[in-house]
Amino acid sequence: MIKPGAAHTLGPHVVGQRVVVRRILPGRTGPSGGPAMTDLLGVCESWDATSATIRGEDGALTTIALADIVSGKPVPPRPSRFTRLSADEVEDRAGALFVPKETEQVGEWVLRYTGGANARPNSLLPVGDPRTTLDEALARTHAFYAERDRSACAQVVVGSPVQVELEARGWTALRPGEADTEVQLAGVSAVRRALAGTETGTVTHQDRISRAWLTGNERALANYDAVAASLALREATFATIDAGSAQLAHGRVSIEDDWAFVADLLVSRDHRRQGLARTMMAALTEWTAERGASVMLLQVVGDNDAALRLYADLGFEYHHSYRHLVAPA
Repeated sequence: MIKPGAAHTLGPHVVGQRVVVRRILPGRTGPSGGPAMTDLLGVCESWDATSATIRGEDGALTTIALADIVSGKPVPPRPSRFTRLSADEVEDRAGALFVPKETEQVGEWVLRYTGGANARPNSLLPVGDPRTTLDEALARTHAFYAERDRSACAQVVVGSPVQVELEARGWTALRPGEADTEVQLAGVSAVRRALAGTETGTVTHQDRISRAWLTGNERALANYDAVAASLALREATFATIDAGSAQLAHGRVSIEDDWAFVADLLVSRDHRRQGLARTMMAALTEWTAERGASVMLLQVVGDNDAALRLYADLGFEYHHSYRHLVAPA
């Protein structure tokens, strides 16, 4: 029973929302001689006939008797620490977390070539200032890829001036009908809290890629040499969950400065919906935390609903989307 006269707009409807609650601390006396009270800010995780549970900003879960609530209200979500980062900054960070075989600068733009079928390591990354005219930058882009017997391709931030200008010049989606790729960010500590208690003992780590690790990724296996060259990273782990000789899941993470890039999380079709993705994420997150990274970045195709639900549950936030455009013939 809520304390008579309590002034608040709380109730079962605030489950999942950020709230502030003033509550009595039973058995303790305040400075004026009355009952001691304190405020708690956090997300309401449950509300029943007698109590509510609040996940505080520090991650601790507190159960509060409704009779001890003095006042409270929903409050706006905490501003994301990542909103101050531009898409160009985040793309620049992500670009440092794999190694194209060849690169060439056009001002701050980067021409990348590795070979194979993957678009990202074989595309222009047009972020920052090309320090020349757009015509000249694109002429150098066409020449770079023509020398390697490829059509010019660019990885563009959706909604950016570069995307608008290239499409006006006839550049089109590299893979028509494919959803854009979402870039999502999370704090390592927040992901660790979300995965607290998840078993990771079944995960095996190795410090370099192998054909066995790529089990289930047929496109990457068909271009193994190019993929291996782009993932010859200074600090990375390639993790698997195995059962005998069968690989049930794999994933990887690489670190540059205090940023970690999670990628290639794949669970075999016959073993999905068994919690293996969470197990893999827990292992990759622990490996990341042990090496001092504070930010996790991942990329996920925008129509992969199962992955989007998992990452939202772990605290990842949408930052921006990108797509690949190919130059007209």
